[in-house]
Amino acid sequence: MHRWLIGSCGDMRPPRRRIQEPQVQEEPRPRRCTSSPPKLRKTSSEPIMLSLPKDLAEFRAMSVYGNLKLFTYDQLRRATGDFSPTQIIGEGGFGVVYKGVIGAVVVAVKRLNPDGIQGDREWLTEVSCLGQYSHPNLVELIGYCCDDDHRLLVYEFMAKGSLENHLFRRACTLSWTTRVRIALDVARGLAFLHGAARPIIYRDFKTSNILLDADFGAKLSDFGLAKEGPVGGKTHVSTRVMGTYGYAAPEYMATGHLTAMSDVYGFGVVLLEMLVGRRALEPSRAGRAGNLVDWARPILIRGSKLEKIVDARMAQQGAYSARALERVARLAYDCLSQNPKVRPAMSRVVLVLEAALAMPPEEEGDGDGGRSSGDASPTPAR
Repeated sequence: MHRWLIGSCGDMRPPRRRIQEPQVQEEPRPRRCTSSPPKLRKTSSEPIMLSLPKDLAEFRAMSVYGNLKLFTYDQLRRATGDFSPTQIIGEGGFGVVYKGVIGAVVVAVKRLNPDGIQGDREWLTEVSCLGQYSHPNLVELIGYCCDDDHRLLVYEFMAKGSLENHLFRRACTLSWTTRVRIALDVARGLAFLHGAARPIIYRDFKTSNILLDADFGAKLSDFGLAKEGPVGGKTHVSTRVMGTYGYAAPEYMATGHLTAMSDVYGFGVVLLEMLVGRRALEPSRAGRAGNLVDWARPILIRGSKLEKIVDARMAQQGAYSARALERVARLAYDCLSQNPKVRPAMSRVVLVLEAALAMPPEEEGDGDGGRSSGDASPTPAR
């Protein structure tokens, strides 16, 4: 799975990812801790309304950008043990991500690879988006470094890593409740972006961009491909087709017309991945089964057949409501509609997930009881 763009030459590059993920077991997740670690800066939920600098020269002319902290390269080099390989916690299109310590605060430091897929424009977009928007379900950007040729970003540290690293592990321990909570958290993040005074389309929604804190609370990260949405009565923005295979909406791929419904489709793909426990694209599977949406979407509204495709590892972590499963499956089905006009807005998605999360296993309208490891289909772990 890799990020891609289609330009005049059909540019396409292979993935570069390295993840070091500690082996952890899922524990019951309290909704939020009553105490929090020290922070390097204060944030507000109100946007600062900063304009995106046209280039690095304009950006460097600013003494500081919004409420972000300006770090020197030497500060971040020391914080990461001289960018020690032992501190690497991830790698993607932007470059390598290191765990670091600044004062008493553990942070994540993302270092731009000058030969990587993303460049200065994506770096500036990330700074602009996270520099002016703050929300509990958006990863916090603490500061940046722009010394000489060095481009680095400093984020809050997310202790559990990415959803991708948990969901597609053979010994996945994510329960139904945890999966729905994760989906609800990132749905709230997308709904916030779409509802902002200057709407933001995230454009690269996928499991590797969903980060989890110590309590499995989820936040969106990596805003390098984010784009301001249509304003002034316009229905869409036109742009180069960029994103990740398997997650981009079909109408966006065909026309380059970007809307908030493009994000809703990507959300539907991730929701389907969480329900089934399989990646969006698996070239090793023959025919239609290699494309999760094509194979699974028709089954999402077929009642008893739904249980046959649900991730059995989810049931092994405890019982869940069959009604809630059907409701979430229907939500995924609607988000994945070929017609963007009938996809639900993210504000509606939030309401559906909240209702599904509130359904305990014993509250069954048909008297069948909750689904548990004893009656789940024997889908093998992948």
